[in-house]
Amino acid sequence: MATSPHRASTGERINAPDASGKLEKALESRGIRLTRQRRVILQVMDSAERHLDAGSILERAQRIDPGVHRVTVYRTLDLLKKHSLIDELDLLHLRGDQHYYESHGPRDHIHVACLRCGKVREFESRLYEQLKQQIERDFHMKVTLSRTEVGGYCAECLKHVGL
Repeated sequence: MATSPHRASTGERINAPDASGKLEKALESRGIRLTRQRRVILQVMDSAERHLDAGSILERAQRIDPGVHRVTVYRTLDLLKKHSLIDELDLLHLRGDQHYYESHGPRDHIHVACLRCGKVREFESRLYEQLKQQIERDFHMKVTLSRTEVGGYCAECLKHVGL
C-alpha cells in the first residue's frame, strides 16, 4: 500500500509490482480448475499496462497460445466478475460502447479521463478511502464495490480547447 496520501498512474494503469500470478492464485485458492487457455488469459490480464477490452485480451492471449478461443475469454471474464476479482468498466464511453476489464489493486482508485484525447489514468487517494468509510457510517452498510470516473481535459488538450 502506498504511504503517500495519493498517487497517480504515470501510464494508464497503476502498476502493482506483485500482480504477476495474482488472478491465477485467487482462482486456485477457490478450487477452480485452470485450463491452459484460462492460464494464458489470466497472464494477459495480470500483465496489462492499460485497460483491455475482450477483443484485446483475445488478441494478446492468441499471441501466446493461438488455441485460445473467444468463448473462453468471455467465460473467464464472467468467472472473474462472479468472484469479484475484476471490474468491468465503460470509461465514460470515450472509446465507444466497449467495456474494459481490470483486476483489483491494493486500493480502489478513480479513473480520470480526458474528454478530448481519451487518455485514461488512475488516481488513488486516502481521501477516497475516507469517503467510502463515511458512506459506510452514514448509510450503515459495508461498501464492497466503488467505481468513480472523472472527466476533464488533460494539460495537452487544454491548449486546444481554450478553457
